[in-house]
Amino acid sequence: MNPSVDLSRRQFIRASAAAGGASALAGCSHTPQPGKTAPAVAAVAATAAAPRALGAQSGSDRLRVGVVGCGGRGTGAIRNILAAAPGIEIVALGDLFERQVTQAQERLKLPNVQKFWGFDNHEKVLAAGIDLVILAAPPGFRPQHFEAAVNASTPSRKIHIFCEKPVAVDPVGCRRFIAAARKSKEMGIAVVAGTQRRHQQSYIDTLKRIHDGQLGELVGGQCYWNGSGIWFREKKDWIAGFSDFEWQCWNWYHWDWLCGDHIVEQHIHNIDVMNWAYGGPPVKFTGMGGRQSRGNIPGNIWDHFSVEMEYANGARVLSMCRHTPKSTPRVAERIVGTKGYADLTQSGVATIKGANPFNYSGPTPDPYVVEHTHLIESIRNNQPLNEGEQVAISTLTAIGGRISAYTGREVSWKWLMEGSKLDIAPKEFKAGPGFFPKTPNPGETELI
Repeated sequence: MNPSVDLSRRQFIRASAAAGGASALAGCSHTPQPGKTAPAVAAVAATAAAPRALGAQSGSDRLRVGVVGCGGRGTGAIRNILAAAPGIEIVALGDLFERQVTQAQERLKLPNVQKFWGFDNHEKVLAAGIDLVILAAPPGFRPQHFEAAVNASTPSRKIHIFCEKPVAVDPVGCRRFIAAARKSKEMGIAVVAGTQRRHQQSYIDTLKRIHDGQLGELVGGQCYWNGSGIWFREKKDWIAGFSDFEWQCWNWYHWDWLCGDHIVEQHIHNIDVMNWAYGGPPVKFTGMGGRQSRGNIPGNIWDHFSVEMEYANGARVLSMCRHTPKSTPRVAERIVGTKGYADLTQSGVATIKGANPFNYSGPTPDPYVVEHTHLIESIRNNQPLNEGEQVAISTLTAIGGRISAYTGREVSWKWLMEGSKLDIAPKEFKAGPGFFPKTPNPGETELI
């Protein structure tokens, strides 16, 4: 199913505003600073009398949670959701590999949890009597897993969703995810994505000032995810007897059909902030990059990208990411307007320089926890926060930059949404021969 999906800039702004409002409503866990009002607290108080969603279908506030993907991010998300609110019970763990499930059970001390593994583990987790599912398998699986989670819900028993970013690895997968996200919204399913900057108070406060016009008209910006590299897993030890396809899934970061390449898997965070600032995705992309420092490590992903993203008002934003050993790191965003500029980092630094200076000094709770707090509060207040379409648009933005760099061609947003037929995932996910596409090369890689 490859529906043609149109998302105008105005629709995106409405969706972002709704999500931002829900985030603010759920922000009552933040302690107000002396001399500052706490509108989020008032908003929650105003809705406290709303009927409780039967998140725990028995009528209590207990939420039964299942997890699909028990690697580092999945187990991290379990710790985060347990810290986010009381009444959370982890009842089911699923992963492709049995070892991942049993190790997660032991590390997190979950003696009575249900355990599932294999390529159909997500189906078994969804059938385990859960109220909420965490989707944290490799991104290449996400459209399939998300669609299955939405379809597993019924009017009498909804399964709410926390899904890690990115949510697809190609335009076909993004459109599939968007169709399921729209269905989830119609059904009243809460969906929160792992774009935690959207739930970080320093970002929320700064972006509100930007949208209120304190930077004037936005005219440019830069966003970065420059780091030293990522892990690589040799085919040895316990996985030695597995098929090539299974080993690739274990070593998922090194193939574009599993991770989307690092511009999509990691840099989406910074790109999402630029979309948030500009009220929608870019209208076109011009990119370049390559593979210089990975040596003979198996895989087909690149190690550096540089992409110019042009937004609807003509402003051009530089997107830069790299994996280079011994290099200077930078993970940050700068948003430039006619009245000044804003600098942001996930460490909590948020400043505006210019006509309306600002230096964030408020609370700094862990945004990886707060995003789950916002999700849970939206469920329990029967006001489901749904970020599904929003995160899919930012995923497709990162994919647009990758496609332009891979092919050496300028790419338009309209073509990504309506024209591209690129579907890089294998037709079936099952044990067997590996799926080894070659490394993309501009001038040879086709625009599909």
